Amino acid sequence: MNTPHPSAPEPDYHGWLSERLRHYLGRDIAEDVPFTTYDLDSVAALSLYGDIEQEFGPVLDPTDIWLYPTIQELAAYLELRDIRLGSGQQVRAAFVFTGQGSQHPGMTSGLYLNSTGYRRFLDEAAAALSPYTGVSVVDLMLSRDRRVHQTAYTQPALFAVEYALARTLEEAGVQPVAVLGHGIGEFAAAVISGALTLADAAKLVTVRGAFMQYLPAGGGMTATCLAPYEAAELIVDEPGVAIGAINAAKATVLSGELEGLRRIERKLEERGIACKALEVTHAFHSPLMEPMLAKFEAVTRRLPGGASRLPYYSTVRGRLTSEPLYAPYWTAQVTSPVRFADAARQMVDQQALTHIVEIGPKVVLTPFLRRIAGNEGPSCLGMCRGPQTNAVDLAGVLSALDAGPLAHPLVRA
Repeated sequence: MNTPHPSAPEPDYHGWLSERLRHYLGRDIAEDVPFTTYDLDSVAALSLYGDIEQEFGPVLDPTDIWLYPTIQELAAYLELRDIRLGSGQQVRAAFVFTGQGSQHPGMTSGLYLNSTGYRRFLDEAAAALSPYTGVSVVDLMLSRDRRVHQTAYTQPALFAVEYALARTLEEAGVQPVAVLGHGIGEFAAAVISGALTLADAAKLVTVRGAFMQYLPAGGGMTATCLAPYEAAELIVDEPGVAIGAINAAKATVLSGELEGLRRIERKLEERGIACKALEVTHAFHSPLMEPMLAKFEAVTRRLPGGASRLPYYSTVRGRLTSEPLYAPYWTAQVTSPVRFADAARQMVDQQALTHIVEIGPKVVLTPFLRRIAGNEGPSCLGMCRGPQTNAVDLAGVLSALDAGPLAHPLVRA
Protein backbone atom coordinates (compact mmCIF):
# COMPACT_ATOMS: atom_id res chain seq x y z
CA MET A 1 0.00 0.00 0.00
CA ASN A 2 1.28 3.47 -0.78
CA THR A 3 2.61 5.30 2.27
CA PRO A 4 1.10 8.79 2.16
CA HIS A 5 3.28 11.78 2.74
CA PRO A 6 2.29 15.10 4.25
CA SER A 7 0.67 17.58 1.89
CA ALA A 8 -0.14 21.25 2.18
CA PRO A 9 -1.78 23.83 -0.07
CA GLU A 10 0.60 24.82 -2.85
CA PRO A 11 2.04 28.31 -2.29
CA ASP A 12 1.16 31.15 -4.65
CA TYR A 13 4.68 31.44 -6.08
CA HIS A 14 3.67 34.00 -8.72
CA GLY A 15 2.06 36.33 -6.21
CA TRP A 16 4.80 35.87 -3.64
CA LEU A 17 7.61 36.56 -6.14
CA SER A 18 5.75 39.59 -7.52
CA GLU A 19 5.48 41.05 -4.01
CA ARG A 20 9.15 40.46 -3.13
CA LEU A 21 10.40 41.91 -6.43
CA ARG A 22 8.13 44.91 -6.00
CA HIS A 23 9.82 45.42 -2.62
CA TYR A 24 13.34 45.35 -4.13
CA LEU A 25 12.63 47.23 -7.35
CA GLY A 26 10.04 49.70 -6.11
CA ARG A 27 7.50 48.92 -8.84
CA ASP A 28 5.38 46.17 -10.37
CA ILE A 29 7.03 44.06 -13.07
CA ALA A 30 5.55 41.90 -15.82
CA GLU A 31 5.65 38.15 -15.30
CA ASP A 32 7.33 37.39 -18.62
CA VAL A 33 9.97 40.15 -18.69
CA PRO A 34 13.54 39.38 -17.50
CA PHE A 35 14.52 40.84 -14.14
CA THR A 36 17.56 42.49 -15.75
CA THR A 37 15.22 44.71 -17.75
CA TYR A 38 14.25 46.27 -14.43
CA ASP A 39 17.88 46.57 -13.26
CA LEU A 40 17.77 43.81 -10.70
CA ASP A 41 21.36 43.75 -9.44
CA SER A 42 23.30 40.96 -7.73
CA VAL A 43 22.64 42.36 -4.25
CA ALA A 44 18.88 42.32 -4.77
CA ALA A 45 19.10 38.87 -6.40
CA LEU A 46 20.97 37.48 -3.38
CA SER A 47 18.40 39.04 -1.08
CA LEU A 48 15.61 37.44 -3.09
CA TYR A 49 17.46 34.12 -2.81
CA GLY A 50 17.57 34.56 0.96
CA ASP A 51 13.85 35.28 1.07
CA ILE A 52 13.13 32.10 -0.92
CA GLU A 53 15.42 30.06 1.34
CA GLN A 54 13.67 31.39 4.44
CA GLU A 55 10.16 30.91 3.05
CA PHE A 56 10.43 27.58 1.20
CA GLY A 57 13.64 25.92 2.38
CA PRO A 58 16.65 24.77 0.31
CA VAL A 59 14.93 24.63 -3.08
CA LEU A 60 17.47 26.45 -5.27
CA ASP A 61 20.96 27.91 -5.55
CA PRO A 62 21.60 31.67 -5.85
CA THR A 63 22.57 31.28 -9.53
CA ASP A 64 19.17 29.78 -10.35
CA ILE A 65 17.71 33.28 -10.21
CA TRP A 66 19.71 34.12 -13.35
CA LEU A 67 18.85 30.77 -15.00
CA TYR A 68 15.13 31.44 -14.56
CA PRO A 69 15.10 35.23 -14.99
CA THR A 70 11.36 36.00 -15.07
CA ILE A 71 8.61 35.63 -12.50
CA GLN A 72 6.94 33.11 -14.81
CA GLU A 73 10.03 30.92 -15.17
CA LEU A 74 11.15 31.15 -11.54
CA ALA A 75 7.64 30.40 -10.25
CA ALA A 76 7.42 27.34 -12.52
CA TYR A 77 10.80 26.19 -11.23
CA LEU A 78 9.70 26.55 -7.60
CA GLU A 79 6.45 24.71 -8.31
CA LEU A 80 8.39 21.76 -9.68
CA ARG A 81 10.73 21.55 -6.72
CA ASP A 82 9.57 18.95 -4.21
CA ILE A 83 10.49 20.60 -0.90
CA ARG A 84 9.72 17.38 0.97
CA LEU A 85 13.02 16.02 -0.30
CA GLY A 86 14.77 18.20 2.23
CA SER A 87 13.73 15.68 4.89
CA GLY A 88 15.91 13.01 3.30
CA GLN A 89 13.02 11.09 1.74
CA GLN A 90 14.07 8.66 -0.94
CA VAL A 91 12.99 9.39 -4.50
CA ARG A 92 10.78 6.60 -5.81
CA ALA A 93 9.67 7.57 -9.30
CA ALA A 94 7.50 5.66 -11.75
CA PHE A 95 7.71 6.36 -15.48
CA VAL A 96 4.38 6.51 -17.32
CA PHE A 97 4.61 6.64 -21.12
CA THR A 98 1.99 8.55 -23.13
CA GLY A 99 0.04 6.98 -26.00
CA GLN A 100 -0.94 8.02 -29.50
CA GLY A 101 -2.61 11.42 -29.76
CA SER A 102 0.13 13.27 -27.88
CA GLN A 103 2.18 13.83 -31.05
CA HIS A 104 2.51 17.25 -32.69
CA PRO A 105 4.73 18.80 -35.39
CA GLY A 106 8.04 19.97 -33.96
CA MET A 107 7.63 17.96 -30.77
CA THR A 108 10.64 18.20 -28.42
CA SER A 109 12.58 20.23 -31.02
CA GLY A 110 13.56 22.72 -28.29
CA LEU A 111 15.03 19.91 -26.21
CA TYR A 112 16.79 18.40 -29.21
CA LEU A 113 18.49 21.69 -30.09
CA ASN A 114 19.47 22.62 -26.53
CA SER A 115 20.07 19.39 -24.59
CA THR A 116 23.06 17.32 -25.70
CA GLY A 117 21.94 14.32 -23.67
CA TYR A 118 18.45 14.26 -25.13
CA ARG A 119 19.83 14.82 -28.63
CA ARG A 120 22.18 11.85 -28.28
CA PHE A 121 19.40 9.48 -27.18
CA LEU A 122 16.91 10.68 -29.81
CA ASP A 123 19.55 10.18 -32.50
CA GLU A 124 20.14 6.66 -31.15
CA ALA A 125 16.44 5.81 -31.40
CA ALA A 126 16.16 7.40 -34.86
CA ALA A 127 19.07 5.28 -36.08
CA ALA A 128 17.35 2.12 -34.82
CA LEU A 129 14.13 3.10 -36.62
CA SER A 130 15.55 4.40 -39.90
CA PRO A 131 16.01 0.99 -41.64
CA TYR A 132 12.23 0.59 -41.45
CA THR A 133 10.85 4.14 -41.65
CA GLY A 134 12.93 5.23 -44.66
CA VAL A 135 13.12 8.73 -43.19
CA SER A 136 14.70 10.10 -40.03
CA VAL A 137 12.11 10.72 -37.34
CA VAL A 138 14.39 13.53 -36.13
CA ASP A 139 14.15 15.28 -39.51
CA LEU A 140 10.41 14.65 -39.49
CA MET A 141 10.02 16.40 -36.14
CA LEU A 142 12.48 19.24 -36.66
CA SER A 143 10.89 20.15 -40.00
CA ARG A 144 7.43 20.17 -38.40
CA ASP A 145 6.29 17.71 -41.06
CA ARG A 146 2.54 17.05 -40.87
CA ARG A 147 3.20 13.39 -41.59
CA VAL A 148 3.81 13.03 -37.88
CA HIS A 149 0.02 12.59 -37.65
CA GLN A 150 0.07 9.61 -40.03
CA THR A 151 0.04 6.42 -37.97
CA ALA A 152 2.99 4.89 -39.83
CA TYR A 153 5.15 7.82 -38.65
CA THR A 154 3.31 8.74 -35.44
CA GLN A 155 4.09 5.52 -33.64
CA PRO A 156 7.84 5.36 -34.34
CA ALA A 157 8.22 9.10 -33.65
CA LEU A 158 6.45 8.81 -30.29
CA PHE A 159 8.49 5.75 -29.40
CA ALA A 160 11.74 7.60 -30.20
CA VAL A 161 10.76 10.65 -28.15
CA GLU A 162 9.70 8.60 -25.15
CA TYR A 163 12.80 6.40 -25.26
CA ALA A 164 15.04 9.48 -25.42
CA LEU A 165 13.20 11.31 -22.62
CA ALA A 166 13.41 8.28 -20.32
CA ARG A 167 17.11 7.70 -21.02
CA THR A 168 17.76 11.39 -20.36
CA LEU A 169 16.17 11.05 -16.93
CA GLU A 170 18.14 7.90 -16.21
CA GLU A 171 21.41 9.53 -17.22
CA ALA A 172 20.64 12.36 -14.78
CA GLY A 173 20.22 9.85 -11.97
CA VAL A 174 16.47 9.15 -11.97
CA GLN A 175 16.05 5.38 -11.96
CA PRO A 176 12.40 4.26 -12.22
CA VAL A 177 11.06 1.81 -9.66
CA ALA A 178 8.12 0.88 -11.94
CA VAL A 179 6.90 1.52 -15.50
CA LEU A 180 3.53 1.77 -17.23
CA GLY A 181 2.68 2.57 -20.85
CA HIS A 182 -0.53 3.72 -22.52
CA GLY A 183 -1.02 2.04 -25.91
CA ILE A 184 2.06 2.67 -28.06
CA GLY A 185 3.75 3.91 -24.88
CA GLU A 186 4.05 0.29 -23.76
CA PHE A 187 6.91 -0.26 -26.20
CA ALA A 188 9.11 2.44 -24.65
CA ALA A 189 8.14 1.12 -21.20
CA ALA A 190 9.23 -2.37 -22.27
CA VAL A 191 12.63 -1.15 -23.47
CA ILE A 192 13.30 0.86 -20.31
CA SER A 193 12.28 -2.15 -18.21
CA GLY A 194 14.60 -4.48 -20.14
CA ALA A 195 11.85 -6.64 -21.67
CA LEU A 196 12.69 -5.52 -25.24
CA THR A 197 15.90 -4.32 -26.84
CA LEU A 198 15.89 -0.98 -28.63
CA ALA A 199 16.44 -2.73 -31.96
CA ASP A 200 13.57 -5.20 -31.49
CA ALA A 201 11.17 -2.53 -30.25
CA ALA A 202 12.05 -0.28 -33.21
CA LYS A 203 11.11 -3.07 -35.63
CA LEU A 204 7.86 -3.89 -33.82
CA VAL A 205 6.77 -0.26 -33.56
CA THR A 206 7.38 0.53 -37.21
CA VAL A 207 5.66 -2.55 -38.63
CA ARG A 208 2.77 -2.06 -36.20
CA GLY A 209 2.26 1.53 -37.39
CA ALA A 210 2.61 0.59 -41.06
CA PHE A 211 0.15 -2.30 -40.82
CA MET A 212 -2.39 -0.05 -39.07
CA GLN A 213 -1.90 2.73 -41.62
CA TYR A 214 -3.21 0.51 -44.41
CA LEU A 215 -6.30 -0.76 -42.64
CA PRO A 216 -9.59 0.37 -44.21
CA ALA A 217 -10.92 3.77 -43.19
CA GLY A 218 -14.25 4.19 -41.43
CA GLY A 219 -13.20 3.86 -37.81
CA GLY A 220 -12.81 6.43 -35.07
CA MET A 221 -12.64 7.04 -31.33
CA THR A 222 -14.73 9.13 -28.93
CA ALA A 223 -13.76 10.25 -25.43
CA THR A 224 -16.66 10.25 -22.97
CA CYS A 225 -17.34 11.21 -19.37
CA LEU A 226 -18.76 7.76 -18.67
CA ALA A 227 -17.88 5.07 -16.17
CA PRO A 228 -16.90 1.77 -17.82
CA TYR A 229 -20.17 0.07 -16.85
CA GLU A 230 -22.16 2.98 -18.32
CA ALA A 231 -20.17 2.74 -21.54
CA ALA A 232 -20.73 -1.01 -21.68
CA GLU A 233 -24.50 -0.51 -21.39
CA LEU A 234 -24.44 2.15 -24.10
CA ILE A 235 -22.67 0.02 -26.71
CA VAL A 236 -24.88 -3.05 -26.34
CA ASP A 237 -26.89 -1.93 -29.36
CA GLU A 238 -23.78 -0.95 -31.34
CA PRO A 239 -21.85 -4.15 -32.15
CA GLY A 240 -19.35 -2.15 -34.21
CA VAL A 241 -18.25 -0.11 -31.19
CA ALA A 242 -16.11 -1.28 -28.26
CA ILE A 243 -14.41 0.22 -25.22
CA GLY A 244 -10.98 1.37 -26.38
CA ALA A 245 -9.56 2.79 -23.15
CA ILE A 246 -10.47 3.34 -19.51
CA ASN A 247 -8.45 6.32 -18.32
CA ALA A 248 -10.24 7.17 -15.07
CA ALA A 249 -13.43 6.41 -13.15
CA LYS A 250 -15.42 8.70 -15.46
CA ALA A 251 -13.20 8.81 -18.53
CA THR A 252 -13.88 6.02 -21.00
CA VAL A 253 -12.90 6.07 -24.67
CA LEU A 254 -15.07 4.29 -27.23
CA SER A 255 -13.58 2.91 -30.43
CA GLY A 256 -15.13 1.46 -33.55
CA GLU A 257 -17.26 2.21 -36.59
CA LEU A 258 -17.87 5.89 -37.22
CA GLU A 259 -21.61 5.59 -37.81
CA GLY A 260 -22.10 3.85 -34.48
CA LEU A 261 -19.94 6.40 -32.68
CA ARG A 262 -21.94 9.29 -34.15
CA ARG A 263 -25.19 7.72 -32.93
CA ILE A 264 -23.73 7.32 -29.45
CA GLU A 265 -22.47 10.90 -29.44
CA ARG A 266 -25.95 12.17 -30.25
CA LYS A 267 -27.43 10.13 -27.39
CA LEU A 268 -24.88 11.50 -24.96
CA GLU A 269 -25.46 15.07 -26.07
CA GLU A 270 -29.20 14.62 -25.53
CA ARG A 271 -28.46 13.44 -21.97
CA GLY A 272 -26.07 16.33 -21.32
CA ILE A 273 -23.05 14.03 -20.99
CA ALA A 274 -19.80 15.42 -22.37
CA CYS A 275 -18.11 13.57 -25.22
CA LYS A 276 -15.58 14.42 -27.90
CA ALA A 277 -14.63 12.78 -31.18
CA LEU A 278 -10.87 12.27 -31.21
CA GLU A 279 -8.68 13.18 -34.20
CA VAL A 280 -7.45 9.71 -35.10
CA THR A 281 -7.06 7.87 -38.38
CA HIS A 282 -8.42 4.51 -37.18
CA ALA A 283 -10.34 2.78 -34.40
CA PHE A 284 -7.35 1.77 -32.29
CA HIS A 285 -7.75 -0.91 -29.61
CA SER A 286 -10.92 -2.22 -31.19
CA PRO A 287 -11.93 -5.29 -33.25
CA LEU A 288 -11.46 -3.17 -36.39
CA MET A 289 -7.71 -3.79 -35.92
CA GLU A 290 -8.13 -7.55 -36.39
CA PRO A 291 -7.25 -7.68 -40.14
CA MET A 292 -3.62 -6.81 -39.30
CA LEU A 293 -3.18 -9.30 -36.45
CA ALA A 294 -2.00 -12.34 -38.40
CA LYS A 295 0.89 -10.62 -40.15
CA PHE A 296 1.82 -8.64 -37.05
CA GLU A 297 1.97 -11.82 -34.99
CA ALA A 298 4.14 -13.41 -37.69
CA VAL A 299 6.67 -10.61 -37.15
CA THR A 300 6.49 -10.70 -33.35
CA ARG A 301 7.13 -14.45 -33.28
CA ARG A 302 10.59 -13.84 -34.76
CA LEU A 303 11.61 -11.54 -31.90
CA PRO A 304 12.40 -12.94 -28.48
CA GLY A 305 11.00 -10.41 -26.01
CA GLY A 306 11.36 -11.28 -22.35
CA ALA A 307 10.32 -10.50 -18.80
CA SER A 308 10.66 -7.02 -17.35
CA ARG A 309 13.42 -6.38 -14.80
CA LEU A 310 11.22 -3.69 -13.22
CA PRO A 311 7.65 -3.90 -11.94
CA TYR A 312 5.71 -3.64 -15.21
CA TYR A 313 2.13 -2.42 -14.93
CA SER A 314 0.37 -3.69 -18.01
CA THR A 315 -2.46 -1.67 -19.51
CA VAL A 316 -3.50 -4.81 -21.38
CA ARG A 317 -4.00 -6.74 -18.13
CA GLY A 318 -4.81 -3.71 -15.96
CA ARG A 319 -2.34 -4.83 -13.30
CA LEU A 320 1.23 -5.76 -12.46
CA THR A 321 2.42 -8.56 -14.71
CA SER A 322 5.52 -10.73 -14.73
CA GLU A 323 4.67 -12.54 -17.97
CA PRO A 324 7.22 -12.40 -20.80
CA LEU A 325 6.44 -9.58 -23.22
CA TYR A 326 6.68 -11.49 -26.47
CA ALA A 327 4.41 -12.37 -29.42
CA PRO A 328 1.12 -13.25 -27.65
CA TYR A 329 1.26 -10.14 -25.49
CA TRP A 330 1.98 -7.64 -28.28
CA THR A 331 -0.63 -9.24 -30.54
CA ALA A 332 -3.31 -9.07 -27.84
CA GLN A 333 -2.34 -5.46 -27.14
CA VAL A 334 -3.50 -4.33 -30.60
CA THR A 335 -7.20 -5.01 -30.01
CA SER A 336 -7.43 -4.98 -26.19
CA PRO A 337 -8.83 -1.93 -24.39
CA VAL A 338 -6.22 0.18 -22.62
CA ARG A 339 -6.91 -0.45 -18.92
CA PHE A 340 -4.91 2.54 -17.81
CA ALA A 341 -6.95 3.45 -14.70
CA ASP A 342 -6.73 -0.06 -13.22
CA ALA A 343 -3.00 -0.39 -13.86
CA ALA A 344 -2.18 3.11 -12.57
CA ARG A 345 -4.31 2.68 -9.44
CA GLN A 346 -2.59 -0.59 -8.59
CA MET A 347 0.83 0.93 -9.20
CA VAL A 348 0.08 3.82 -6.82
CA ASP A 349 -1.22 1.42 -4.18
CA GLN A 350 1.72 -0.99 -4.37
CA GLN A 351 4.87 1.02 -5.04
CA ALA A 352 5.03 3.72 -2.29
CA LEU A 353 5.89 6.28 -4.94
CA THR A 354 7.05 9.82 -4.28
CA HIS A 355 6.74 10.86 -7.95
CA ILE A 356 5.07 9.79 -11.17
CA VAL A 357 6.59 11.23 -14.35
CA GLU A 358 4.54 11.33 -17.53
CA ILE A 359 6.97 10.75 -20.38
CA GLY A 360 5.72 12.02 -23.73
CA PRO A 361 5.77 15.13 -25.94
CA LYS A 362 2.92 16.85 -24.06
CA VAL A 363 0.85 16.39 -20.93
CA VAL A 364 -2.08 14.04 -21.49
CA LEU A 365 -2.18 11.53 -18.64
CA THR A 366 -1.03 13.70 -15.73
CA PRO A 367 -4.56 14.98 -14.88
CA PHE A 368 -5.79 11.36 -14.69
CA LEU A 369 -2.78 10.36 -12.61
CA ARG A 370 -3.37 13.20 -10.16
CA ARG A 371 -7.00 12.15 -9.81
CA ILE A 372 -5.98 8.53 -9.21
CA ALA A 373 -3.18 9.44 -6.77
CA GLY A 374 -5.32 11.85 -4.74
CA ASN A 375 -4.16 14.68 -2.51
CA GLU A 376 -2.03 12.40 -0.36
CA GLY A 377 -0.45 10.54 -3.24
CA PRO A 378 2.80 11.01 -5.17
CA SER A 379 3.66 14.20 -7.04
CA CYS A 380 2.71 13.90 -10.70
CA LEU A 381 4.95 15.66 -13.21
CA GLY A 382 4.65 16.08 -16.97
CA MET A 383 8.08 15.92 -18.58
CA CYS A 384 7.01 18.02 -21.58
CA ARG A 385 4.36 20.73 -21.59
CA GLY A 386 4.09 20.92 -25.38
CA PRO A 387 5.85 22.63 -28.29
CA GLN A 388 7.48 25.23 -25.99
CA THR A 389 9.37 22.66 -23.89
CA ASN A 390 13.09 23.33 -23.76
CA ALA A 391 16.20 22.63 -21.71
CA VAL A 392 15.05 25.01 -18.96
CA ASP A 393 11.89 22.95 -18.49
CA LEU A 394 13.98 19.78 -18.41
CA ALA A 395 16.17 21.30 -15.71
CA GLY A 396 13.05 22.08 -13.70
CA VAL A 397 11.81 18.48 -13.90
CA LEU A 398 15.24 17.16 -12.92
CA SER A 399 15.30 19.54 -10.01
CA ALA A 400 11.85 18.38 -8.89
CA LEU A 401 13.21 14.83 -8.92
CA ASP A 402 16.36 15.94 -7.10
CA ALA A 403 18.44 14.84 -10.07
CA GLY A 404 21.13 16.41 -12.20
CA PRO A 405 24.21 18.42 -11.21
CA LEU A 406 22.52 20.28 -8.33
CA ALA A 407 21.00 17.17 -6.77
CA HIS A 408 21.07 16.64 -3.03
CA PRO A 409 23.09 13.55 -2.02
CA LEU A 410 20.04 11.34 -1.47
CA VAL A 411 19.91 7.58 -1.56
CA ARG A 412 17.71 6.43 -4.42
CA ALA A 413 15.51 3.39 -4.14
